[in-house]
Amino acid sequence: MSERRMLIVDAELVKRIDDNRGDMSRPDFINFLIESQLKEETKKPGGVTREEFHQLQEGTKELLRSFLDFFISYGLELGRQPADGEFEQLSQKLQGLGGSAKLKGS
Repeated sequence: MSERRMLIVDAELVKRIDDNRGDMSRPDFINFLIESQLKEETKKPGGVTREEFHQLQEGTKELLRSFLDFFISYGLELGRQPADGEFEQLSQKLQGLGGSAKLKGS
């Protein structure tokens, strides 16, 4: 038989244990909680959270906006005048990216 020790805990904690343990004994329930917590710590997350994905998506859109803005400005600085349709199309893409970020952020 294993050695037994006494653990002194608050009465509120004992009540929470009793309320949630169902048919398990107190020692079995506490052992179950400890084992499940230790197993969770050894698991490595295999994916990203929704928030991390959203941050990546917004960062990518911001990078694309900066990239397009730079090349439009660079082209204008060199003196090359873009065709009206080309400039308008790029301008709409930039505004579209800005608008989609604002809509999702609201």
